[in-house]
Amino acid sequence: MENNEIENEFEEVIVNIGRVTKVVKGGRRFRFTALVVIGDKKGTVGYGYGKAKEVPDAIKKAVDDAHKNLVKVNIKGTTLAHDIEHKYNASRIVLRPASEGTGVIAGGAARPVLELAGVQDVLCKSIGSNNPNNLVRCTIDALTRIKA
Repeated sequence: MENNEIENEFEEVIVNIGRVTKVVKGGRRFRFTALVVIGDKKGTVGYGYGKAKEVPDAIKKAVDDAHKNLVKVNIKGTTLAHDIEHKYNASRIVLRPASEGTGVIAGGAARPVLELAGVQDVLCKSIGSNNPNNLVRCTIDALTRIKA
């Protein structure tokens, strides 16, 4: 498969766009950061972080970074195989399997990760810091620790 075909099979969601400022002698220099989650809704998900002077460039860098950070997730039917609780920095997440038809009950940056991983029925609670960068990383780490 060509590189374009691989990129087309993944959906991407922009989770966060931030503006950072560098103060120099002549004034302020602005740059942009982008946090992107990609997935194929079949058990593969990844996240990427990009920085650039313009927003579209930051998003493109983040998508390229996300393609380098893809992981496989063990999904049992439409939900997870078992409960899992995971902590990353100040963010903690609790994921519980749900019965069919429940949907993705998750808030913040955890929702796009779960949806793009292909999990259709799950209960999720984020505790502590809701920083999007930490929450995305925490959710992906938790999903990779699920045993089939």
